[in-house]
Amino acid sequence: MARPLPRLRTNLDFMPSPIADRPGLMIRDPFRYSDATLIIPPPLVECLQLFDGQKTELDLRAALVSITGDLRVGELVEHLVRSLSEAGFLEDEVYAEFERRRHRAFQEAPVREAAHAGSAYPAEPELLRVTLDRCLDGAPRSRGSVLGVAAPHVSPEGGWQCYREAYACLDPGACEATFVVLGTSHFGAPDRFGLTRKPYRTPLGETTPWPEMTDWLARRAPNAVTMEDYCHAVEHSIEFQVIFLQHLYGPHVRVLPILCGSLLCGGGRLPEDNDDVARFLEALRELGVREGERLRWVLGVDLAHIGRRYGDRFAARARQGRMRAVEEEDRRRLERVEAGDAEGFWRLVKGEQDGLKWCGASALYTFLRAVPDARGRVLRYEQWNIDEQSVVSFAALAFTRRTDQLPEGCAAIQ
Repeated sequence: MARPLPRLRTNLDFMPSPIADRPGLMIRDPFRYSDATLIIPPPLVECLQLFDGQKTELDLRAALVSITGDLRVGELVEHLVRSLSEAGFLEDEVYAEFERRRHRAFQEAPVREAAHAGSAYPAEPELLRVTLDRCLDGAPRSRGSVLGVAAPHVSPEGGWQCYREAYACLDPGACEATFVVLGTSHFGAPDRFGLTRKPYRTPLGETTPWPEMTDWLARRAPNAVTMEDYCHAVEHSIEFQVIFLQHLYGPHVRVLPILCGSLLCGGGRLPEDNDDVARFLEALRELGVREGERLRWVLGVDLAHIGRRYGDRFAARARQGRMRAVEEEDRRRLERVEAGDAEGFWRLVKGEQDGLKWCGASALYTFLRAVPDARGRVLRYEQWNIDEQSVVSFAALAFTRRTDQLPEGCAAIQ
C-alpha cells in the first residue's frame, strides 16, 4: 500500500509570484525555520492540495499525468516532493529538525537579534537614524505625559505618518520609564502571551530587559505564558516599536516585550472567561497599578486586512469601493477603544467573527483590561495598499487616564 504524502505546512506564506518572468505561487516560511523561497509554476499549483497527509504518490502521479498528458512523470513527482521537503515546507523529519535547531538557537542566544533590519528598515545605524528622523520630522513633541500610544506594525516606510503622530505624543522626559510593548503575535499559540528575558538588539544597540518582571508574570499565569517564545525571534510587531523607542530615548531604553496571541472565544464569551487568560490580564493590571507613572504602554497593532493577499476574492483599493465600508467598521471599533470599553470593543470584533481580519485586536483588548481607566484618542487613520490588490488599515492613538487631558501636541487630525 502506498504511503501518504506528508502534509504541506499550513503556517507558510503563500502569495502570487512578484517576478514577472516566473509566474506562479510563491511560498516562503514566515517562521524562518527555512530560508528557502519556492515558486510553484501555475500548472503544478493544484498539486499542492494533494499534500494533505492522506493522498499518496500514486495520486500525485495520476494528477501530473492528467496535467502534462505524459505518462513519464516519475522524475517530476520526485522533484516536487524533494523540493518541498528540502525547503522545510512539509510536515516531515526535515522540517522537524529545522524547527528544533531554530528553537534551540533562540533559547540559547543571549539577545534577540534584529530580524527585519536590511529588509523592512535600514541595517546601517546612520541610515536608520536618517530614516527615523524623516518619519518624525516636524512632529511637535508632547509637552505633557501620556499613558501610552498605539502605532502600526506595517513597515515604517508604509505607515510613517501614523508612527509620526503616535510617537510625537510620548514625553521626551520619559527616559527612565519602562515601556511595556504589546505586540501582535501573528504566529503564536492562541490564548497565550509570549515572553522573553532577552534584550532586543537592533542596529541602534541593545534594549535593557526587565527579567524579574518577566519571571513574575510567568509565575502569576504559567498556563497563559510561552516563555522564551520563539515567535519573538521572527515577529516585527515589537521590533518596529523598539527602533522608534531607541531613537527617542537611546539604545538602552528599558522594554518589557509581550506578544499577544489571538484570543479565542465564541458564543458571547469574553477572553477572560478563560481562567488562564484572566490570570495574565489581572497580573498586567496589578503591574500597572504598582508601577504607575513609571510605566508607558506601546501597542504595535494593525487593523483590517482586505483583498486577495488575505484570502478575499476581490481586489481592494484604499478608501475606494468596499474599503469605505471597512473604514466605517474600523471607526466603530476604534470608538469603543477610545471610550475604554473593552467588552463593547470585543463584541464588535468577535460578533462579526472578524471578517475585517484585524491583527491588533488581542493587543488592544489586553491593554484595555490591563489599564481599565485608560481613554484613547485616534490621532490618525490610514489605509494603505500593501500591493495592487490588498489593503491594510492602521491608526495612531494616544492614551491618557480617564481624568487626564491629552497633552498639547497630540491633536487628533485623522
